[in-house]
Amino acid sequence: MLSNLNSNNDDYNTNLYVLGTTVPIIFSSNRGSSGGQFDFVQGTITFTFSQTNGSFSLSSEMSNEIYYGTIINKANTAGNDFGPYSYFSSNDGYEYLIYTSETPDQGLDLFFVKNLPRFANNTPSVSGPFPVRKINSQFDDAYLAFDMNGDSMYFCSNRSGNFDIYCQYRNPNITTDLFLGGEFSPATAVDSINTADNEKTPFILKNIMVFVSDRPGGLGGYDIYCSVFRNGKWSSPVNMGPPVNSSSNEYRPVLGFHSDFTNLMLVFSSDRQGGKGGYDLYFTGFSAPR
Repeated sequence: MLSNLNSNNDDYNTNLYVLGTTVPIIFSSNRGSSGGQFDFVQGTITFTFSQTNGSFSLSSEMSNEIYYGTIINKANTAGNDFGPYSYFSSNDGYEYLIYTSETPDQGLDLFFVKNLPRFANNTPSVSGPFPVRKINSQFDDAYLAFDMNGDSMYFCSNRSGNFDIYCQYRNPNITTDLFLGGEFSPATAVDSINTADNEKTPFILKNIMVFVSDRPGGLGGYDIYCSVFRNGKWSSPVNMGPPVNSSSNEYRPVLGFHSDFTNLMLVFSSDRQGGKGGYDLYFTGFSAPR
């Protein structure tokens, strides 16, 4: 458990900026309103590994960096804000923070802010927020993630009843802001992943997708599942089992990597027993399926 990031309220919906062994993190918490409104806050995760004796150490703390604080302040709204996702667009040179916000009618829509990449300790000039018109519908649309090539984006929506995961293909010649803000077009349900139950919070790293589902056969509530993109399609999802999953709910898994480590990093939230209260953030290693 990432004890120094967690509070007595709900802490979840992370985003990782992997910049070395110190990882800035933005996540959603309702601590600032004593369990009411969810807003984005920031912290750091620091880890070290000794190749001499095999020891691994992990620490975490809340932070108040001006760079990330400027982005957060631009993104936070008067409603609930969830699912921060950072994306560097090579076709226009901007960094994007794409996230989900509650609309006045309590629905969920996707929005984005953008800024030029960080140089030294500069304060970014952040534009937005702008709605993701390409995806937003009269239903709940949330938790966007691009694939590693940047030519497809995935999200979850209840536009067909329960929540399913959808894919929206993009023209790589169109800049990211024009694509996200472009005219709405229907997306394709990912049939190899979806069930008659709920699938939510897709996140992709390399050829791996992690997401949550309350489908039958899990350990209880929402569990984390993993799928691998092979031969042009996503494989049948695999439940990640304990100790990642529990009889309680697990939510919004995200993956990160570091060149010095074979395994990936997995950060997720859970309302399992033993936490500080509500949903808490957890960190573990993750061995990618082959």
